[in-house]
Amino acid sequence: MSGRLEGRVAIVTGGNSGIGAATAATFAREGARVALMARRELEGVEVQDAIRAAGGDAKFLACDVGDSEAVEAAVAAAVDHFGRVDILFNNAGGGAGENFPDESNEVWDRVIRVNLTGTFYMSRAVWPHLLAAGGGAIVNMSSLAATTGFSEAIQELAGGLPSSSYYAAKAGVDAFTRYLASMGGRHGIRANCVRPGQVITPGATNPAGDHWFKPMFEHMQIIPGPGMPEDVANVVLFLVSDEARFLTGEMVNIDGGMPRKL
Repeated sequence: MSGRLEGRVAIVTGGNSGIGAATAATFAREGARVALMARRELEGVEVQDAIRAAGGDAKFLACDVGDSEAVEAAVAAAVDHFGRVDILFNNAGGGAGENFPDESNEVWDRVIRVNLTGTFYMSRAVWPHLLAAGGGAIVNMSSLAATTGFSEAIQELAGGLPSSSYYAAKAGVDAFTRYLASMGGRHGIRANCVRPGQVITPGATNPAGDHWFKPMFEHMQIIPGPGMPEDVANVVLFLVSDEARFLTGEMVNIDGGMPRKL
């Protein structure tokens, strides 16, 4: 442990698995006390207990980021337990299999709510606590979908695509990140964004253990093979640390080098 986050309190949404769990563990190893927020309690408690067993300090708080009242209650509980908030990683999100023009209203609303609206709810709830702390750092979870298009050939190679709502939500997250950075500069609050590519997480892998869109990524990546949750966690750690004190409003692609960027 190098203590890069010693004395700080971090909230990680979607902290019960994948990138969220890896980032929470990384934060804890660097000295942060971590509030894990997610819907699935059993997995969240397992991550909490694993962090504690490794000598870290973590607390799981059940929270649906798409529910504003639940978000306010969870953030209040985190502050009550830890006394402050310095870092927010808006990691919770997810897509759907339906595609335009056959995407249902329910799917559109659900995907926008968890990815974009949830990021807004959580940032709004945490903001006064960052002000009280004299500043802080927010990192939002976006996606390559926010900035890339696709041809028919790429669509066939991928074997499918995320829903149009996912593309729209992540583009919104990018824009909201720039807005937060603009509002936060005068208060010492930095806001940045990460855009993972082929990263192996429970929600992004098929029964064989490969990324759902592996054929497309392998065709286009400069670095072969998939990334792991820790690859993203390490970048997020940098972005919330003092080493990134002069970075805000940035979108960082963690994608193995994708030359196709619109």
